[in-house]
Amino acid sequence: MELYEYTVHELMQKLNSKEITSEEIVKSYFDRIKEKDEQVKAYVSTLEESAIKKAKEIDEKRANGEKLGKFAGIPIGIKDNMCIKGTKTTCSSKMLENFESPYNATVIEKLNDENMIYLGKLNMDEFAMGGSTEYSAFFKTHNPWDLDRVPGGSSGGSAAAVASNMATWALGSDTGGSIRQPASLCGIVGLKPTYGLVSRYGLVAFASSLDQIGPLTKDVTDSAMLLNLISGHDEKDSTSVPVEKKDYTKYLVNDVKGMKIGLPKEYLGEGINEEVREAILNVAKKYEEMGAIVEDCSLDVGKYATAVYYIIACAEASSNLGRFDGIRYGYRSEKFDNLRDIYKNSRSEGFGTEVKRRIILGTYVLSSGYYDAYYKKAQKVRTLIKDAYNELFKKYDLLLTPTSPTTAFKIGEKSKNPIEMYLADICTVPVNIGGLPGMSVPCSLDSNGLPIGFQLIANSFEEDKIFRAAYTYEQNSNFRENKPQFKKG
Repeated sequence: MELYEYTVHELMQKLNSKEITSEEIVKSYFDRIKEKDEQVKAYVSTLEESAIKKAKEIDEKRANGEKLGKFAGIPIGIKDNMCIKGTKTTCSSKMLENFESPYNATVIEKLNDENMIYLGKLNMDEFAMGGSTEYSAFFKTHNPWDLDRVPGGSSGGSAAAVASNMATWALGSDTGGSIRQPASLCGIVGLKPTYGLVSRYGLVAFASSLDQIGPLTKDVTDSAMLLNLISGHDEKDSTSVPVEKKDYTKYLVNDVKGMKIGLPKEYLGEGINEEVREAILNVAKKYEEMGAIVEDCSLDVGKYATAVYYIIACAEASSNLGRFDGIRYGYRSEKFDNLRDIYKNSRSEGFGTEVKRRIILGTYVLSSGYYDAYYKKAQKVRTLIKDAYNELFKKYDLLLTPTSPTTAFKIGEKSKNPIEMYLADICTVPVNIGGLPGMSVPCSLDSNGLPIGFQLIANSFEEDKIFRAAYTYEQNSNFRENKPQFKKG
């Protein structure tokens, strides 16, 4: 095996036993990026020179017996909406094409404390608005399983990089499924933590009450390790929740006996691809064989989730993106005669089509005369959805659903029909509305050789249950024997 094929926990064992060096790991990944990224286009920018320099420094410190972080010398890819001081943070937008961050996000500070190494910044849908990574202002990212298909979004660059072994693991952000959906489409593990468990300080905001940073990894063990590292209360983030810190690796136990899993019927009905439905039912059967209790249940209000999500998310996006005005920072148009022209032309030229669409929709639902009819009503339904989840979690430890209603679709297939693209989020957005944790785990391939993922949902701050069930399934599955083919068509 090449070094880039190993999981992080396997690489750590080899580092600690001095079989390999950090420099060898880092160079292995950059060789892989040079080999495959021309096809996949996962990276907006790479940081090869600084990464190799830091790897050499860490190797020297390790040889001298100096104290280092647990993950010292392990490389990672970062979605390009998280601030790294002195590095461009573009959000894959012309608006921020030349913006260099003057500070670090809290998650980056945590990685720095561990002496980790950055491979580069990963492509995404502009300002995280999209489900296919076709809305990047720079280029489209391709799915390594089939280069004519999308990797999902908005964290498509992060998922594609991990799936194609161009990143050991990566950080993404999830507002309505933007970690879990690309993880499913690319055949890797993606976790959206409970809202407030991971600090959002230094994450460029899309929808502040929904956004959450989380890990995209090759397996469940790596996911638990990375969540251990990035979670925790942060005074810089007013939405960060001061809960007792857990060691999620302690819940990596190959045992689900007695766990109660609900299978909401609404997630297996109209709009769900037949092969995806069959795969989820097979996962449910597998859990029963392993000793879990799986029962049908209902989440009737979930049918309103997509409408609620797009009202709330667009309203918050309209507010958050108001700061990009051509004055303070970001892109400024050269065509203006007055202040009004600067605002209008800078935003018209700097934002892409999908971002403009959501700003317009958000401004509309917040406007006088429509606020009560749309935004206020959406917030009330949001409470009903959260209450419905609370009732289910009185009876079940976890809920089992598809992650995506389909496998990866062709590039261009849905980008011209926004409504069809939005409906691709039907399985993931309810989790964000409820502020709950959810994980996508790969389970099988469809008839086209494309990955299918299933989603495990738990009550707030009960990621431990997700890790236990996901790890058990993974230990009794052989999915990782499947490899992306980098084919076309």
